Amino acid sequence: MDHPNQLRITSSPHIHEGDSTARIMWSVVLCLVPAGAWGVYNFGPGALAVILVSIAAAVLTELVVGAVRKNITVFDGSAFLTGLLVGYNMPPSVPGFIPVAASVFAIAVVKHTFGGLGRNWMNPALAGRVFAMFCWTEEMTGWSAPLSAMDAATGVTPVAASDAVTSATPLARGAADFLQHGSYLDLFLGRISGCIGEVSALLLLAGTIYLFIRKIITWEIPAAYIGTFTLLVWIFGGIPAGSRLFQGDVLFHFLSGGLILGAFYMATDMVTSPVTRKGMLVFGAGCGFFTFVIRIFGGFPEGVSLAIIIMNIFVPLINRLTKPVKFGYVKEETK
Repeated sequence: MDHPNQLRITSSPHIHEGDSTARIMWSVVLCLVPAGAWGVYNFGPGALAVILVSIAAAVLTELVVGAVRKNITVFDGSAFLTGLLVGYNMPPSVPGFIPVAASVFAIAVVKHTFGGLGRNWMNPALAGRVFAMFCWTEEMTGWSAPLSAMDAATGVTPVAASDAVTSATPLARGAADFLQHGSYLDLFLGRISGCIGEVSALLLLAGTIYLFIRKIITWEIPAAYIGTFTLLVWIFGGIPAGSRLFQGDVLFHFLSGGLILGAFYMATDMVTSPVTRKGMLVFGAGCGFFTFVIRIFGGFPEGVSLAIIIMNIFVPLINRLTKPVKFGYVKEETK
């Protein structure tokens, strides 16, 4: 029997918060549902098929790999979330084999070749998207016009008046060209072309409120990411269009593309982001910098996925350089 005054030493964690991997994963899925529902409404039943195929491929791959490794983890929701994010990062009219290949690559190669959940160094869903982008660039850059902006009388969208079936994304068109027919409100609500789950800034931001309330994510990475990106866009973003410094369209770039989905839902991945507050700020700033460089001066109009993956590579180094000082440690003075 232990003495009441006996000091007991146990391994950490000493206090369990009561949360679990499954609860976190399903909470993130719940926050993403409204944005996905809007994507299906915006682009039609084909978008729903892409999402379902992506999820099915990811879950089935997780099940098969788990059976081989004799460690079934499919019920923790991580594979479902990965498949969902792969589907959200796909064009609505993409051929079905591409989201399947992207999900299988994400789960079998990126996640499980490094040991499974918690051991992958790169965000699996983003890796799947980039893998598909480089393998099938033409199919991954073919965009459908948004049904939500279609004129009831003519069946033609105001942002794609010359083509009622396909339409370039706002980023591909550029701010000046897009704003001749569309508006910032179209960008905010999601009445635009783009990947299925990234078009509605409103619904994605609404979902992040719950993520912050549940403390699933913290402010450091999104704030540093968006802050760095918008600052650089404001200073240098107008140069490609022939403008001078400090004339970049910050609001257009904030509401366009996958910035919100990436900054709040993917860059904040617990496994592939730094563990220290200072490291998170560095990581977020790096994501913002690379997104700016790729989007404004690179060959692709987007840049979020590649920027986050690039910064995933630096996470071990960032963790090492931002390691907090041990409690009670005093640095020796040099004589």
